[in-house]
Formats: sequence, structure tokens, C-alpha cells
Amino acid sequence: MPGVGVCGIAGTVLILIIAILLYEEPAELPRMAKDLKTLQEDYRQLNKSCFILGASGETGKELLKQIVESQLFSKVTVIGRRKINFEDEAYKDVKQEVVDFEKLEEHSAAFQEHDVGFCCLGTTKAKSGEAGFIRVDHDYVLKSAQLAKAGGCQHFNLESSKGANKGSSFLYLRVKGEVEAEVEELGFDRFSIFRPAFLMCDREEYRPTEWMTRKMMTPMAYFFPTVLTVPITTLVKAMLNNAVLQSDKKVDLLENKAIHALGKMEEEKKC
Repeated sequence: MPGVGVCGIAGTVLILIIAILLYEEPAELPRMAKDLKTLQEDYRQLNKSCFILGASGETGKELLKQIVESQLFSKVTVIGRRKINFEDEAYKDVKQEVVDFEKLEEHSAAFQEHDVGFCCLGTTKAKSGEAGFIRVDHDYVLKSAQLAKAGGCQHFNLESSKGANKGSSFLYLRVKGEVEAEVEELGFDRFSIFRPAFLMCDREEYRPTEWMTRKMMTPMAYFFPTVLTVPITTLVKAMLNNAVLQSDKKVDLLENKAIHALGKMEEEKKC
């Protein structure tokens, strides 16, 4: 239909205008006393253990893949509602804890003795309804963080969203902002919040709205890569690079521009 093509062009032009208005210079890379490879090796020597929540989702899946490949942690545990079938031999040492998120307090042992936690839990209102979205993105996340803190976790990493704000009038952004604030109150030794913009990936789960948005965002990602989008691979690299960096901050708040900078740290150092 001709109207669909016109709407698509108009939408792309609108996004282009927004991208130009929001464009900022790339974030500066953190100053490091050592190069990234040395920091990674030093981190391995600490024999830290980690857990991942949401490893069946797109971000969690990529995170687990990069953690296994990098061997940054001596022990890796996946916590989820069902067991994941791994065909690759590389995942043979990954431990899996199956839990009922509606009765998480009965699974406190799954959250014990982990140095680092990565939370990539999340759903959408369209998929789970308003109540379901709040239950997953707020209740499950907060309860998991509470159990992790009680179990000895020192560094908690939370995948949030660009625009998260507990005072927002938009449900999605308000819930994301509320859970950020409540997890911060738990007092982890280090709490890292990642606020990525639109995640660029080829989802196994078909989401029509996201598919259309991704098609429209693709040219924007090319010309203005740090404004409205971020590849999931870049987000995950940022999470892991941030983990090995020494920080005297109790709370790291990483917006989309900083995520791009951290995720491309190794590339930048090669230049």
C-alpha cells in the first residue's frame, strides 16, 4: 500500500531529525593505569564467581556467551525458571539453578556465594500485561537483588533502560527508575546500572513493533550510533569491561553514550 511507504519514510525522517537534535560527541574512555588485557588477567586471578538472571533472553544469552569465552569468572551460575539446553561443550561447566520466581524466598541458596551478579530480567507490557510487566521488571528484580545481597554478592549489575526515571509518567520508564532506586538502597559494595537505548539484535522471539522500529533505526544507528541505539554485543562488552575496571564509586550509572565507549574500549586502544 502506498500509504505504508509514505508513513515509513516520514517516520525515518522524524527519527533522523530527533537523532540530529540529540547527537552528542562520543564519551571519553575511562583512564586506566593498565591496558584492558592486563586488567582482565588480573581479574581472572581473583577467582570470582558470578550469576546471571535472564540468560534465556537476548542480552543474557550474549552475556553468558562472552563470559564463557572470556573465562573472567572461575564459576558461572545461571538462575532461571527453566533449565537451558546447551549443545556447545564450552558450556559444560556452567551451573544452572531452576527457581520459581513467585516463591524466590524458597530458593535463597541459589543466590549464595556469588561475588558478582548480572540481572537481565525483563518483559514488555504487550507480552505480559501491565501487572505481569511490573511483576517481572520490578518485583522479580528487587527480590533477586535482596537475596543476592544477603548471599554475599558484592557487585550487582542491572540492565535498565534509557530514560529510566521513577518520576516518569510512562509506566515502563517509571518502573525501571523505581527498581534502580530500590536496589541502590540495598547498599551493594558496587552497583552498576546500564541504561541502553534501543537494543539492536535479531530476536528469536518475533515482536512486530520492535522489528519495524529496528528497520527504521538501522540507518540512524549508522550515522548516529550512540544516540538512539546500541548493539547487544556492545552492551555486553561494556558490562564485562566495566566489571574489570577498578572503581571507587558505589554506584555506576552508565547511559547509552558511556555504554558505547566502554563496549568499544578494546577497539579504541588498538587504534
